[in-house]
Amino acid sequence: MLYEINEKTIRLEREGRKIIKFNLGDPDLQTPMEVIEAAFEGMKKGKTKYASAAGEAKLREALAEIHGVDADNIVITPGSKWAVFAVMYLLLEKGDNMIIPSPHWTTYELTTKSLGADAKLIKTRLESNWEVNVEDLETLVDNKTKLIILNNPNNPTSKVMNEKVVDEIVDVANEEGIRILSDEVYADLSFVKTKSLLEYEGEHIVVNSFSKTFAMSGWRIGYVIADKALTDKIIKLNQITFTNVPVFIQEAALKALKLRDQIIKTMRENYRKRADLACKILSDTKLKFTKPEAPFYVFPKFDGLNSEVFTFNLLDKGVAVVPGTSFGDYPEYFRISLTAPYDEVELGLKMIAEAFK
Repeated sequence: MLYEINEKTIRLEREGRKIIKFNLGDPDLQTPMEVIEAAFEGMKKGKTKYASAAGEAKLREALAEIHGVDADNIVITPGSKWAVFAVMYLLLEKGDNMIIPSPHWTTYELTTKSLGADAKLIKTRLESNWEVNVEDLETLVDNKTKLIILNNPNNPTSKVMNEKVVDEIVDVANEEGIRILSDEVYADLSFVKTKSLLEYEGEHIVVNSFSKTFAMSGWRIGYVIADKALTDKIIKLNQITFTNVPVFIQEAALKALKLRDQIIKTMRENYRKRADLACKILSDTKLKFTKPEAPFYVFPKFDGLNSEVFTFNLLDKGVAVVPGTSFGDYPEYFRISLTAPYDEVELGLKMIAEAFK
């Protein structure tokens, strides 16, 4: 449904309709000009050739310093989506399974199934603050379980996992010899402390991206952090597929890292204001939701709602959101992505609120 909504949104815009787009986690904020200029400079200097499938050494070294790992533990990828795919492709075989807390980003489940593996979903609930029940997770583990995926902070709930729960999940994984794949693309912009999986023992894997933190979604650059045995395999996979992320894009990413603290502060405060606005407007309705602890999303519930019907009706009125069924078994929920200009965010939220007074 997520993709159907997006296609209809595009079609309506082509017809001249004005749509407030709350349907994609694509920052409306512009890539910082210094980052754009760094890419341009790279192109002018001829950094438009084939290069290392691992990524440029300077960029990997800068990331290694930030994350407290060796540069050999980092591979640059065309977005975090490729990093997720590469890890699953290399670690999952037909008949294996992966455990995914839900609600979840659809890519995890779809990729798992495309590889002939099974996706075991563990449902979390708004009423329990979206926390994973570790005992329920343990019951899903068997001798075919190869991965557990954590998305922290979570898309679509914008919930940061409780550290104690993460501790317990890591303990289960380490005891069972299962790797965890931690998708941490929203962590840098989190409004509350978010503990990285890199702080734990074990051969676990972290993926991250420049898309959200630096408003570089269309640049397609991310990275994976893993043990050298796995990164070597990812490099070989890169070599026979896309070869390398363009060097001038890596130059831009390196510049973003040099401005990292300044950019993160600006971005975080911008999205915090939007989250506060959403809470203020939606609190005056019959919707149930948790306060966002990170960008970009609100995932409200209305008892008895058919979110797929509601979503298409709302789109006809000029606001695009995504039904909860796009993220698992959540037919009474819908996702609002606060990635539109502030005035549009306010107008769109008020239009949604009117439907649930």
